[in-house]
Amino acid sequence: MNPKKPETQTSRRDFVKKSAIGLAAFTIVPRHVLGGTNFLAPSDTLTKAVVGVGGMGRNHFAYEGTKVVAICDVDKKHLEQASAMLDKGVKLFSDYRELITLPEVDIVHIATPPHWHGIIAVDAANAGKDVWCEKPMTHTIGEGKRVKEAIQANGRMFRLNTWFRFKDVFYGMGTPVKPIKKLVESGLLGWPLKVTVGKYTGFDWKFYWVGKDVLEPQPVPPELDYETWLGPAQYKPYHPHRVHQTFRGYWDYDGGGLSDMGQHYIDPVQYFLGKDDTNPISVEVDAPQQHTDAVGTWRRITYTYADGCQIILDGEGKDTNAAYIEGPKGKLYQGFKSDIPDLERKLAAFPDPAPQFTTFTDCVKTRQKFALNEENALRSCNIVNMGMIALKLGRSLKFDPVKMEFIDDEAANRLINPAMRAPYNI
Repeated sequence: MNPKKPETQTSRRDFVKKSAIGLAAFTIVPRHVLGGTNFLAPSDTLTKAVVGVGGMGRNHFAYEGTKVVAICDVDKKHLEQASAMLDKGVKLFSDYRELITLPEVDIVHIATPPHWHGIIAVDAANAGKDVWCEKPMTHTIGEGKRVKEAIQANGRMFRLNTWFRFKDVFYGMGTPVKPIKKLVESGLLGWPLKVTVGKYTGFDWKFYWVGKDVLEPQPVPPELDYETWLGPAQYKPYHPHRVHQTFRGYWDYDGGGLSDMGQHYIDPVQYFLGKDDTNPISVEVDAPQQHTDAVGTWRRITYTYADGCQIILDGEGKDTNAAYIEGPKGKLYQGFKSDIPDLERKLAAFPDPAPQFTTFTDCVKTRQKFALNEENALRSCNIVNMGMIALKLGRSLKFDPVKMEFIDDEAANRLINPAMRAPYNI
């Protein structure tokens, strides 16, 4: 099912070495910004290419007015399963760098493991594509910075695929985030606020996403290009627990439940606290010593902002009476219950939060920033990655939200831009 490369195609190694120069030298302009016969009318369907068509990638084929025209995966079985769900004319690739050169592609949807998100997003933006990326935005703080730079330098649109800041019931809160945002903005809870995200406020940290610290090397199955699956991650012998659904349990590719669910849970907090342009100034961790390869569990992670607001990630679920939001004037509990009398009537007197652009296809057509874009997604992803770095090092850290680096901690700052396996870079 994988098309062979033409003989003139550069090798993967040569492409990676030259991509920064080559892609900067030209821009492939997508059809929706061209005139003439390629002009895309506002009513037309946008085309999408999906990179990574395991379970997550296949779940998003029919998303918000888009049509899939190409797919890519390094596992032949994934390609076969995915292609069976799509039109016969859909193009199949094992190398995403060929896919992003297709002039008929408007949007590149990235559904690979997180350690590939940054590289693919930057390459797609440099190739003139708008980018739709699964969470977490990137696997490191440094990669997130590079994605933001590439999106903005190329005038692209970016969407991170978590949506709770603008639609759907927000887990155990039993309500969309909009009324929570309205409550915070009303001042009825007071300031500063403490937000607790854990079992007794309606959130599951999915500690089953842990790795195994002993993995006996196994033969690589013939359908999988394991070398490319690893990509920028350091080489480790193949074992089936490293790849596909269970990759989340290994630091090289993800970060367990914190990385898997972190932006789903934390991004709305950044939004309703009004902190989309900043980050906490410290992170404290209470956790067992982490294995260097396999992700483990943690008891508590505490983030503190410059104004005293806090986000508590409760892994143990000790406090059965925890409020989701606690302020000096009142509390909000799971199920949108509060100790503020007559809360509904009082809230009605306050204005609704400012509207957001929440349909990505409209944003692509109008060039208006999506509600969760490369700027605010970077900030909420930073919080996830701050926690992962603190867990790996086993200590609390101070963070500069302007420079987006740790204060007086060389080891922590090395993990902002960890070395990628040659020849990969971003």
